Formats: sequence, structure tokens, C-alpha cells
Amino acid sequence: MKKPQPKQPSSRRAVLIWSVGSFVALVAAVNLGLYLTDAAPARAVEVTLYKNPECQCCESYAEYLRDNGFKVTVEATHDLPLMQRMAGVPDGFEGCHLSMIDGYAVAGHVPIATIEKLLDERPPIKGITLSGMPQGSPGMNGAKKETFVVYEIGGSDAGGEPKIYATE
Repeated sequence: MKKPQPKQPSSRRAVLIWSVGSFVALVAAVNLGLYLTDAAPARAVEVTLYKNPECQCCESYAEYLRDNGFKVTVEATHDLPLMQRMAGVPDGFEGCHLSMIDGYAVAGHVPIATIEKLLDERPPIKGITLSGMPQGSPGMNGAKKETFVVYEIGGSDAGGEPKIYATE
């Protein structure tokens, strides 16, 4: 007479449990790897940066954008003042260069956090500007000496003055 054997789990069931467990571990490992990587932003937004042919800080700013995941094409032009006016940049608020980023005009050495805010929020404005060439701003030499004030292009208060979009 045969002795009854203890019931073994079916091999199908064991394989299924092992497969599900392995899949969960793989998903967790991939997610942890993505969390821990120091990669550039996922969006590879194309940028056209218009600059004065002699300006070198604009080249540094283009490199700054590239380092932050943007695909940048630099176009030298002697028509920068006209282009900024056509983009809606108010007189006295012009930047060193003009970038066209995902449908927005971005004038000057605007920090990446403010550009990302613009692209995430998608406000109904023409763009943003950081006027002049502030020391310590992206692409400029020296240490930051003051808060950067970035203004809206195409958004103004009741008096017609440009509104502040962000400060950094």
C-alpha cells in the first residue's frame, strides 16, 4: 500500500507566484533607478536662440539650456532689437538675447526653474523676460548680487506696466 504523500504546491502555482514576485521586484528596481538618476529633464524641447553675432555670454546661456535638456539652435542676427519688439518685449525690458521655446518668447538670461514653470503652467502670455545682463545669472560671470525679477511679456496690469512673473 502506498503511503499518502503530503500535498505539494502545484508547479504552476509556484511558477506564477515566483513570476509575480519577480515582476514586482523588477518594477521597484526600475522606479528606484529612475528616482535616483540625475538625468536631464525628459522633455527635449527645441529652442532657437537669437543673439548679436559678437556676444559670447549668449553662447554660454545656450550651453546652459543644453545642459538642462533643451535642444538649442543659435542664430546670429543684427535685428535683435526689432525681433524683441515684434515678440512683445516692452521697451526697457529687453534681454541680451531672445529665445523661442515651445511657443513662448524668452528674453535674456532667465533661470531654468522659471522656464520650466512657464512650460508647466502654460499661461496665456507671449513669454517672459529678464532684462539686461544681470551678474550671476545663467550664462553670465560673477556671483549673483540681487534677486532676479522675471516679467511677463504680453501680460500687463491696468496701468500697462509689465507684471512680475517670477523672482529668483
